[in-house]
Amino acid sequence: MTDEKKVIDEAVEKFRSLMESQLARAKKIKQDKDFTDYDALDTIVIGICGGDGIGPVITKESERVLAFLLKDEVARGKVEFKEIDGLTIENRAACNKAIPDDVLEELKKCHVILKGPTTTPRAGDPWPNVESANVAMRKELDLFANMRPVKVPEEGIDWTFFRENTEGGYAVGSHGVNITDDLAVDFTVATQEGCERIARLAYEYARKNNKGKVSIITKANIIKTTDGKFLKTAQKIGAEYPEIVTDDWYIDITTAKLIDPMRRKDFKVFVLPNLYGDIITDEAAEFQGGVGTAGSANIGKRYAMFEAIHGSAPRMIKEGRGQYADPCSMLRASVMLLSHIGYQEQANALEAALDKCMFEEKKLTITGRDTGCTCSEFGDYVMDTITEMTK
Repeated sequence: MTDEKKVIDEAVEKFRSLMESQLARAKKIKQDKDFTDYDALDTIVIGICGGDGIGPVITKESERVLAFLLKDEVARGKVEFKEIDGLTIENRAACNKAIPDDVLEELKKCHVILKGPTTTPRAGDPWPNVESANVAMRKELDLFANMRPVKVPEEGIDWTFFRENTEGGYAVGSHGVNITDDLAVDFTVATQEGCERIARLAYEYARKNNKGKVSIITKANIIKTTDGKFLKTAQKIGAEYPEIVTDDWYIDITTAKLIDPMRRKDFKVFVLPNLYGDIITDEAAEFQGGVGTAGSANIGKRYAMFEAIHGSAPRMIKEGRGQYADPCSMLRASVMLLSHIGYQEQANALEAALDKCMFEEKKLTITGRDTGCTCSEFGDYVMDTITEMTK
């Protein structure tokens, strides 16, 4: 057997194993039929998982604000907070796992999770090449939809993105194959159930919120098989919602049109595969003030996880500036958490207070240094504002 044939055979065997695991996943995701009914639960358990870097700082502050808003529900036992440690890069590296087994077990005891940023090792870092904790959590808890709203009223921007969260280029992103030194191969994945459920969630949201338009974003002219499946499936689902306008765009021109002052006003709801969604939602967040201002919801049928969309900023901790970390992204995520579990009044109050504190009144400013206020001082400002606005 030649060396070349040997390495190809080894690569084919690895590919076979990956495809078997993906087929098993495709069967499994068909089994979960219904979303969690939070009203029917005796107690809603909110997991607070700080992550690493500035994650514990901003997550703890968000927990404090949530506890303030839900104090009556906590007092009567309807809501319970569960603090979960163990997602630091040090612990994940020691276990050589994206999510250590004991941490995953604790996460699965919660109904919703507020999660801080986590470090994902890069080439040259002093850590083993463990998978992203976010990617692993989305797969383990089947959090198939990443929902990110972006609003800039003065620019006519009112966008909601539904990014497929468990498939595409990220499904087996750490399992590519180096065939030889000259050839490396990665994979993209699309399942029928995966495409259908993200599309239906986007259209249901558009219907319930009177959005009127859903834009399907792919590169189906080039990535014909998987992107083609995503596009055709979403179009088929869209036909069930005749009152909603459906259009489709390629990802490259979409990024251009988002910076076109006239055309960007036409967009309402986006539905798109994983990689494109990751990229374009960061671009969209810049219109709102950057990734530090944006929260994110990761929604499954049984679980949901809410997070900031920025990184863990380990440099701030290293330089002793952690107490000045900006909690706004986590507080925006907390708005989405409150809405998801049925506390819309509290969600509206927090969102209105954040708009006032961040953009309108701005009595305190977060700078990331001692030139601005601390994380906890900003949290106090938000809670004081809620109190004033609800008198």
